[in-house]
Amino acid sequence: MRSLMLMILMMVAGTAAARTLTVEAVVSPAWVERAGGAREPLVPGATLYDGDHVLTGGGARALLRVTEGSAVKLGENARLRVESLTDRGVAADRVVSGTLDVLQGAFRFTTRLFGSPQARRDINVRIVTVTAGIRGTDVWGKSSPERDVVCLIEGRIFVQHREQAFTMQDPLSFFIAGRDGSRQPVAPVPEAQLKEWAAETEIAPSSGASRSGGKHRLTLAAAADEDTATALAERLRAGGYPLRLRAFRAAAGLRYELYFAGLSSTEDAAALADALRRSGHMPAR
Repeated sequence: MRSLMLMILMMVAGTAAARTLTVEAVVSPAWVERAGGAREPLVPGATLYDGDHVLTGGGARALLRVTEGSAVKLGENARLRVESLTDRGVAADRVVSGTLDVLQGAFRFTTRLFGSPQARRDINVRIVTVTAGIRGTDVWGKSSPERDVVCLIEGRIFVQHREQAFTMQDPLSFFIAGRDGSRQPVAPVPEAQLKEWAAETEIAPSSGASRSGGKHRLTLAAAADEDTATALAERLRAGGYPLRLRAFRAAAGLRYELYFAGLSSTEDAAALADALRRSGHMPAR
C-alpha cells in the first residue's frame, strides 16, 4: 500500500512539473520549437516543456502562465528557451524553480497577474550576458545584438554579469550590459522610457489576440478542393498562424472551412483579418 501511495504521489508531482508553464494568449505569428526540432504554431492552452523554444514574429506577442500565478510576457521577434522548470512540493513547501533563457527580444516577468502567489519561486532569467535571480518581483528585460537590459519595476532581483554579482532592490531602476563586456551603473529609469519598454511586451486591445477561453473565430473562404484547403492551412501554420481545417457538407457537396479559433473579441478577429491581408494571404471574412 505504501509503495502504491508513493507511486501515485510521484505521478501527481510529475504531472504538475510538466505543466509548470503554459500559453495563455498569443498575437500571431508565433511558434513553439520542440526539443526534438518540430516547429508548430503557438496556441493558447499549449504546455511548454524543458528544451522548448518560444519564438515570436514581427508585431507578435505571447503571454505565458506559470502555475503559481506569475506571468512571462514576450514582445515581437523574441526567442525564449525553457530549461528545467519544475513545480514541486505542497502547501508551504511548494517551490516553482527553473531557468528561462531570453536569447532575443523583450520580456517581462511579473507576479500576481493570475492571482496571489501559490508557491515560492526560484527562477533564473538569463538574458545572454546577464542572469537575474527572481524570487518575487516585476522585472522587464531585453536582449539585442548590442546590449542586454534589465529593468526592475518592483521587488528585488539578484544579478550576475560576468564576474560581478549584486542585488537590485530600488524600484524603477535599470542596468545595461554591453556585448563588448562594458556595463553601465544601475540608475533610475525615466517614466517615459519605462512606458515605452512596457508597451513592447503588452498585448494591446484589438490587436488580433487569441486567448485561453476565447469565444470568437475568424473564418476564411471555404474551399471545395481538399488539396487546396490543406495546402493553404499548411502554409499559414508554417507562417506561425494556428489555422484549423474542418470538412462540412453543403448543397454543392463536401467543402472545407479554414478558420482561427479562440480569438478574444470581434475586434481581434478584424485585426487578424487585416494582418492576413497585409501579409498576402487569401482574404478573410
